[in-house]
Amino acid sequence: MRGLAPMIITFRQHPRAVLYPSFQPELITPTDERIALIEASSGITPEVIDFASIHTLTAAAFMHKLHQDEQVTALLMGYDHRFGSDRLRTQEQYRRVGIKEGIDVLTLNEYTDASQHISSTEIRHALTQGDIHQANALLGRPYSLSGYIEHGNAIGRTIGFPTANIHPDEHLQLIPLSGVYQVQVLLPCYEQPLKGILNIGTNPTVGNTRETIELHIPDWTGDLYGQHLTVLFERRIREERSFGSLDDLRRQISEDIKIFHT
Repeated sequence: MRGLAPMIITFRQHPRAVLYPSFQPELITPTDERIALIEASSGITPEVIDFASIHTLTAAAFMHKLHQDEQVTALLMGYDHRFGSDRLRTQEQYRRVGIKEGIDVLTLNEYTDASQHISSTEIRHALTQGDIHQANALLGRPYSLSGYIEHGNAIGRTIGFPTANIHPDEHLQLIPLSGVYQVQVLLPCYEQPLKGILNIGTNPTVGNTRETIELHIPDWTGDLYGQHLTVLFERRIREERSFGSLDDLRRQISEDIKIFHT
């Protein structure tokens, strides 16, 4: 043991979005959620760095800054991580630069489960395919989406299944494949999560064209408008479909709820 105080560094912006302004990243974990997850899992409040302010620094200049400003003497890097505008190619190169800057650069081995490579690319692929089971297994937690409830067209209320439209906190967050999902709902006023059904799509039965994220909580009688909540994705029940009538849609939602309770 080195007897050093741990420090975790993360960036507020996606690095590629700074390097390539036209790039629109599909975020898996918004910054505020990432900070909360790091704090919950490690007890450490991460140092959030503005990537735009340091992206021109070479690896040596960045390590010099860490050593001078934060008294960093050991740096743990991921097995495939690279940093610095000079983009050093090997871990040995980083180690040699680190020695000059007073930092011992260590490399973390790849984390894998028994069957496959774990990466943000694999997680994004699973989410865009609606494979929530796979995405959650790779994440080690349920995929989540947070936002405020806004007014919709109130069609759900007229057929007996009132829904709440979720406006995501982070407009760049990746939204899973359209369809109907079983979710857990976290509300600040409740200690325990509530069961919910979430529809992602355009609601073709009622002629909508804009994609919405609509939540129905069975047996819910309160007013959700204006409230902030988080949904935890559990599984995809079915694809979104266009029904011949609102009665057909009502019957399908009833069947969805039956599946939900199994």
